[in-house]
Amino acid sequence: MKISELESLGFTCLQDQFEDIDLVGGYTSDLLSDVMANLKEGQVLITIQAHKNTIAVASLSGASAVVFCHGRPAADDVLDAAAAEGIAVFNTPDNQFDATVKVSRALRA
Repeated sequence: MKISELESLGFTCLQDQFEDIDLVGGYTSDLLSDVMANLKEGQVLITIQAHKNTIAVASLSGASAVVFCHGRPAADDVLDAAAAEGIAVFNTPDNQFDATVKVSRALRA
């Protein structure tokens, strides 16, 4: 599954450009220490934590993309940090459970 395919799940891309690479899986958590311990390189992070520290943790963990749930907006500094780290950013009105189910089904298709 390519990163761009997240849009077909109803997620909105918040950036003009990103590298459209393959996602190898996903990880859902709002606890950043949990993300650091468990997210694997090439995965998408699904969370409600729409702030700059999330991008820093996603970068350290090797995330390829981040999805902010519950329609959480991303401030410009968050998007700038993500662009600098090569992380695609999306948001969705879905809760974390529904977003995770959508990503899981798409990855297994």
